[in-house]
Amino acid sequence: MNSICVYCGSSLGQSSVYAERATDFADELIERDLALVYGGASVGIMGTVADAVLDAGGEAIGVIPKALEAKEVTHTGLTELHVVESMHARKQTMVDLADGFVALPGGLGTVEEIFEVLTWAQLGFHEYPCGFLNIDGYYDMLTAFLDHATSEEFVKPIHREMVVVEPTPETLLDAFASYEPPHVKKWIDREET
Repeated sequence: MNSICVYCGSSLGQSSVYAERATDFADELIERDLALVYGGASVGIMGTVADAVLDAGGEAIGVIPKALEAKEVTHTGLTELHVVESMHARKQTMVDLADGFVALPGGLGTVEEIFEVLTWAQLGFHEYPCGFLNIDGYYDMLTAFLDHATSEEFVKPIHREMVVVEPTPETLLDAFASYEPPHVKKWIDREET
C-alpha cells in the first residue's frame, strides 16, 4: 500500500474532536509512509488532514474540479495538485491514485464518494480496502443501517464484511494492512440457475 484516499468534510463540524482525530490520522499515514490522496481543498477536515500531512513532511496529493478551484478553496501548498474537468473525473482520478479508501467525518459528498468506491469493490472493479474512521461514534447510525440492509438481504454478508469500521487510525490502518477482498460473484448467470 502506497497511498490512501481520504473522503471528508469541507467543514470542521460541531466538535473539535473531528479535526483532532483527522490530525491523528495524518500522523498515522506519516508513520506508515503512506501518501494522502484527497479532494484538494484547504478548508474543513480536508484542509486539516492535508496540513497535518504536509507539516509532518508527508506527501499530500489533491484532486479538484475546475469549478471548485475557481471558488478559491484549493490548497496551494500541496505536493501535487490535479485540476480536472468534473466531479466524475475527480472521483476516478482519486481512485486511480490510491490503494485504499477512508471516510472521515463529512456530509453528503463524503458518504456518496465512499459508497461509490465500496460499490466498485463489491462489483470487483478494484480489490482495495474501504472503511470508515468512526470518530466519536460519528458513523454508528450508518453502520447500523448497513447491518439492517444485510439482515433484510439487500447486502450480502460477505459484502458487509468488506466495510471496515474502526474507532482509531491505528486499528483502521491495521485492518487495511491485513485486508483480503472477497472473491464472490455479484450476479448469478441465468443459465446457472
